[in-house]
Amino acid sequence: MSYLDDLFGLSGKVAIVTGGGQGIGQVVAVGLARAGAEIYILNRSQADETLQLIAAAGGKAHFIATDVTEEASVDAAMAQILAQSGAIDIVFNNAGICIHEDSLATSIEDFRRVIDVNLTGEFIVARAAGRIMLERGIAGSIINMASMSGSIVNIPQWQCSYNASKAAVIHMTRSLAAEWAEARIRVNSISPGYIATPMSVDTPQALKDAWMPLIPMHRMGKPEELIPAILYLASDASGYTSGSDVIVDGAYTCV
Repeated sequence: MSYLDDLFGLSGKVAIVTGGGQGIGQVVAVGLARAGAEIYILNRSQADETLQLIAAAGGKAHFIATDVTEEASVDAAMAQILAQSGAIDIVFNNAGICIHEDSLATSIEDFRRVIDVNLTGEFIVARAAGRIMLERGIAGSIINMASMSGSIVNIPQWQCSYNASKAAVIHMTRSLAAEWAEARIRVNSISPGYIATPMSVDTPQALKDAWMPLIPMHRMGKPEELIPAILYLASDASGYTSGSDVIVDGAYTCV
């Protein structure tokens, strides 16, 4: 085994990726698989493309239809993972949505939907996995998807519900990290900036033109550029790192 494999390798680990059917979730799922983890994609819709990409990379992956906002659905998925693989070592809590809308025009139903998926859904998954880790003595790693939007207010688009949800994810992460530290369960978050996924690439050009001057690197990030940070948080290399929010944003939040 090489030095880097020893530090960052995930051989023998079982990893959950929520929202792994496309975008960041898909890219990270493939990256975790290439590092040796057995992957479970928890998604509302099918994730055939992700499974095929992992298989082509020589990895092992499974799909379980799951609604992260429904506790019974998440609990059933966790039970299936334990029955098939016997452990849950890593969670990449990635499922999320965003609605760009002025606050005065946002319906309460839309606001609650964003909070339900981005915050409550992440809590449901983190708590279900954390309970299993606690009961089985697993020194696990839970990585919550936050955003630079949890630390700054994006302009010129308005997305109060999304920003509020991601700020809450960051503090929820710290709270769980402190609560579960003695059980050797590490909880961290990652906060990407503007990443070139299908969702952001399809954004109106006027918005992208407004963003670029505000990013010191003057470009959007690639989903693959998140993998190293997530591998660090998922692996034993980050054994003394918990409650951290890792910002990967091209220096956007520095200015």
